Amino acid sequence: MSSDDRRGARFTYEGVDISPSTGEVTSRYSLDGRSFTEVVHLPGELDWNQPAVATAARILFLLSGISYYKTAAPPVIDLGETPATAEEIAFLREFYVEGLGEFSYVNDLPLDDLQIVGGRPDLVQPVAWEHTEERPLIPFGGGIDSVVVTELTKQRLPDSSLFIAGRYDPIEATAAVTGLPIVRATRTLDPQVLRSGELGFLNGHVPVTGIISAIAVLAAVLDSRTSVIMSNEWSASSPTLEVDGHGINHQYSKSLDFESGFRRLLDGALPGMRYFSALRPYSELWVAERFAAMTEYHPVFRSCNRAFHVDPARRATGWCGECDKCAFIDLILSPFMSAEQLRAVFGGTEPLDRADLLPRFRGLLGDTAATKPFECVGDVGECRVALELAVARPDRAANPVLAQLVAEQRAAAGPTDQYFAAMGEHFIEAPYATDDLLV
Repeated sequence: MSSDDRRGARFTYEGVDISPSTGEVTSRYSLDGRSFTEVVHLPGELDWNQPAVATAARILFLLSGISYYKTAAPPVIDLGETPATAEEIAFLREFYVEGLGEFSYVNDLPLDDLQIVGGRPDLVQPVAWEHTEERPLIPFGGGIDSVVVTELTKQRLPDSSLFIAGRYDPIEATAAVTGLPIVRATRTLDPQVLRSGELGFLNGHVPVTGIISAIAVLAAVLDSRTSVIMSNEWSASSPTLEVDGHGINHQYSKSLDFESGFRRLLDGALPGMRYFSALRPYSELWVAERFAAMTEYHPVFRSCNRAFHVDPARRATGWCGECDKCAFIDLILSPFMSAEQLRAVFGGTEPLDRADLLPRFRGLLGDTAATKPFECVGDVGECRVALELAVARPDRAANPVLAQLVAEQRAAAGPTDQYFAAMGEHFIEAPYATDDLLV
């Protein structure tokens, strides 16, 4: 067991409650006597009485605990009487260890000793999810990835719907352009985690996309949707950095590894519910090229993380234009959109206009003096190709930031064509597959 005095002793899953009358799923946990409660709310008029709701709520309960475990990261997780198979417990341990890889690295707190005890496999009752007509649900974040997936999906399947967790103005504005109906959820964290510093909790990144995936599955069940269609691209599987030969991935819950594990969990617990990323084999360059042609979204889309701060009072009203995410979006779109177009997106000045942001671009390009940021940004190879393509545009040839970055490159970008075709493993099937996947 750990001797690190920052760690607690035991994190316990206490139970999950479903209230159809209020449209709420309440998850209860404890850590060495301190209780935590999380509430997820979905519309009460949806179908809460079907058997699959309890199964989806159990899956959500399993994954949501990670937000509270990290407050003291004890070496033991006790599932108690929670229904869970051996396969589900194995996936859950991977979700904790890999999903908290960045947290572990930043806090210098190895989680290799994590044990999960308890759990009742005899109480697990799989519920088949069988529907004849394909009705997709698309988790929507308002950025270029989910916009491209939404447009590709609704062309093939008009009975598509968006899924949105929370209410953020940039997402609302972008969602309105899609013209699709929305299934909404609200996730209310236990207020104690918002006082981490005051209460002496450990703090750091959690794999929130995994939790959102579980809420989306619950929403799909409630709205009789057949598939949850994610917007996680190829480079989301690339580690942010490697430590002692092991990859640490800020985007673990957007990776192929998570997608594969979560699909296996659903196959065992909710067979028939489809979950996959429609962008899995594609690069951010592939996505950016398509998004550049979707001009109706250019005035409203938003990927700057400062617009999505958990505290509404601290949310930026527009693009900040200087964070790692803003720098990446500008770079990845720069081969396909003019400087004038991107200046309009960023409110007058694009990040590539600013020499003071050179360190951010160097980090994206894999400069040995800079570290790839712990952000949802593309692979170093993608960024290098974007740089080469951008500087080749006549309207960007005189950009001093691009010129400086090109001059500093120690390695060629490599073959360009591979980033504009499907590559790598995926789980996309007809009718969602693009034409090149069906050849």
